[in-house]
Amino acid sequence: MTREEAWDLLTEFNQDEFHLEHAQIVENTMRYFANELGYGEEADFWAIVGLLHDLDFEMYPEEHCIKEQEIMRERGVDERIIHATTSHGYELTVDVKPEHEMEKVLYAVDELTGLIGAVAIMRPSKSVQDLELKSVKKKYKSKGFAAGCSRDVIERGADMLGWTLDELIERTIQALRTFRR
Repeated sequence: MTREEAWDLLTEFNQDEFHLEHAQIVENTMRYFANELGYGEEADFWAIVGLLHDLDFEMYPEEHCIKEQEIMRERGVDERIIHATTSHGYELTVDVKPEHEMEKVLYAVDELTGLIGAVAIMRPSKSVQDLELKSVKKKYKSKGFAAGCSRDVIERGADMLGWTLDELIERTIQALRTFRR
């Protein structure tokens, strides 16, 4: 699947600017991690998984990670993409466990990119470029801040990867710096 084909599929089911921007943020974060973790030859694949991970969320929020399997299979999407995108709903809406390192990264960074983005826009610079780990950790501890970003999922993702929470946050900030202001 090409990036253009993935974008066309995504925009068939998503029109909200917030969802489209989130998809692109996760796409670019996944590309970054593919390169950082030694999977550079698979960077496009990782990015497409990131782009499509919430394919069904806008239209079918109650069937998130369930409906997307049906949609993708009807369109002939590679089963590896289907498994990877579905696995980010593990223990939330599906029992498809993240197995590959790429799936674990997606599971961990999906929620975290949203939380980091929320911290960044609260700063005077409104940027991740000068954002530090301690600023994110301070807001992370405040359960009312970015309440829709599940801390449990972020922490389970860090555990799956064998990383500390600080390491996951720091590495994700670095990823976001490569393509966000």
